[in-house]
Amino acid sequence: MKALLMHRDRDFDLQQPLPWNAASLTQDLELETVLQAMSAGDEFLLDVARRAILCGMANDTGTILHRQTVLKDCLENSEVVRAMYDLIVATLEAARRQWWGLASEYPSSVLYSSNDVLTEFVGVLRRLRTIAEEHGQRFQSEGFASLFAMFTAELNEDYLAQVLRDLAALRFRKGILFSAQLGDSHESTNLVLRRPHSNKQTWLDRIRGKGPPAYTFHLDPHDETGGRLLSEMRSRGIARVAFALGQSVDHIANFFKMLRTELAFYVGGLNLHDALAAKGLPIAFPRAGSAGERSLNFSSLYDVCLALHRETDIVGNTLNADGKHLLIITGANQGGKSTFLRSIGLAQMMMQCGLFVGAESFDAEVCLALFTHFRREEDTQMKSGKLDEELARMSEIADHFLPNSMLLFNESFAATNEREGSEIARQIVYALLEGRARILYVTHLHAFARGCFERRMNNSLFLRAERRDDGVRTFKLIEGEPLETSYGVDLYRAVFMQENEATRIS
Repeated sequence: MKALLMHRDRDFDLQQPLPWNAASLTQDLELETVLQAMSAGDEFLLDVARRAILCGMANDTGTILHRQTVLKDCLENSEVVRAMYDLIVATLEAARRQWWGLASEYPSSVLYSSNDVLTEFVGVLRRLRTIAEEHGQRFQSEGFASLFAMFTAELNEDYLAQVLRDLAALRFRKGILFSAQLGDSHESTNLVLRRPHSNKQTWLDRIRGKGPPAYTFHLDPHDETGGRLLSEMRSRGIARVAFALGQSVDHIANFFKMLRTELAFYVGGLNLHDALAAKGLPIAFPRAGSAGERSLNFSSLYDVCLALHRETDIVGNTLNADGKHLLIITGANQGGKSTFLRSIGLAQMMMQCGLFVGAESFDAEVCLALFTHFRREEDTQMKSGKLDEELARMSEIADHFLPNSMLLFNESFAATNEREGSEIARQIVYALLEGRARILYVTHLHAFARGCFERRMNNSLFLRAERRDDGVRTFKLIEGEPLETSYGVDLYRAVFMQENEATRIS
C-alpha cells in the first residue's frame, strides 16, 4: 500500500539528503521562520517541512501540480485531514509501546504481540475506510481520490471481518494443533501448524460425551525436561506463523508511517495558511512553468518570513519579468531591496515544493537549482578576509551550478573597492548568463550596475527601491536606471539628527 500524496508514483523519501547549500538557503532566506510556522512546535512536522522545502528543486511541474491539488483539498477539508493525521499519530504511538514483544526472540511473544497490534491496526483501517466513505466525495485531487479508493476497495467489511476471525483463531485459546514426524534420532521434525478440527457435534453426541477419536497423554507436573521439550515443539510449530504476523505488522506500520509523513507536509501547510490568514494576508497557488521558459511575474508578492514576524502591514510588490534573464536592483538604503530578493527566493522554493506563496498571483518557471550569495560578517577567527570568503562561496556555487538555475546575489563583492568589486561582479554575472542562469542582483556597485545598464541587454531589467522627495521609503520596487547614490545621507540624518535633538532637549 502506498499513500501517493506527495508523488504520483512513489513515496516521499524522508531520508533523502538535503542539498549541499541547505544551510545557506535557510540563513539567507530566513527559512527557519516558515518552518517554525509550519511545525507549530512539533519536531516531526518540522523535519518533514524542512526536507520537503529544501529538496523541492528536484520536483517537476507534474509533481508540483499534484501537491497543489492535494493541498487545496486539505484547505477545503482541514478538519478531516487533521483528524486522519491525529489518528495515525496515536496509532503509531500505541503500537510503539508494544514493540518490545515484536523484537523478542521467542515466537510466542512475537505471535501474541503481533496479534494485539494487528487487531488494533484493523480497527484503524476500518476507521480510515469510514472516513473515505463519508467524506471522499468532497476531495477532488488525484492523490486523495486514489488513497480513498484504495481504502474502500481493499478494506471492505467482509475482508476486515475475516482478518479479525483469523487473528482470533491464532490466539489458540483451545490449544495448538500441528503435525510432526519422527526423525532418525526419534526427535520431532517437519512440524506443520494445522487448522483446528471442526468441533461440530450433534446435541446427542455432546450428551453422550462422544467426540473425534484422539490419543492423549498427560505430562507429570515435575517433569521439567518434558515441559521444556514440549515448549520447544510449540515454539517451532508456531514460528512460521509468528514470523508472518510480524511481517504483516511491519507492512501496515510502514504504510501508516508513510501516510503520517505525507500528511505531515499538508498539516504543516495548513498551519502556515492559518498563521497568514490570521494576519489577513493573501496567498496564491502559483503556476509553475517549464524550466528555461523564463517566466516570472507576480502581483502583491511579499516576504512571508517578514510577515510572520511583523504585526504592521506588509508592502507587496508587483512585477512582470517574463523573458528577463538578469534583474539588477539598486536604490536607497533600507528601501526593501533585500526583502524583495528574499520574497522571490522564498516564493520560488515554496512553489517548487508544492505550497502556496505569499502573493495575490505568482507565475514562475521551475528552476533546477537555487543559489544564494548574500553578504556575510567577517571571519572572526581571521582565517580569511571578506572578499576571500565571498569568492570561496562563489567557487562552491560554480561547482554545483546547473543550467536554468536561479541565483540571488545580495551586496556581493562589495568588500573591496568599487572598481575591483564591479569587475568581479561583471565577469561572474556574464559567465553565468552564458550558462543559461537567471540572476537577481541587489547591489550598490554603481560601476557594475551602470555598465550592465549601458549595454542595454534585451534580457535585463533594472529596478530601484522607490524613495520619495522627502526621503521616505515606500518599500516598492520600480523600474529605473541605476543611480550613483544610495541616499545614505537619509540614514545619517535619521540617526544623528535625532541624537543631537535629544541631546539639546536634555
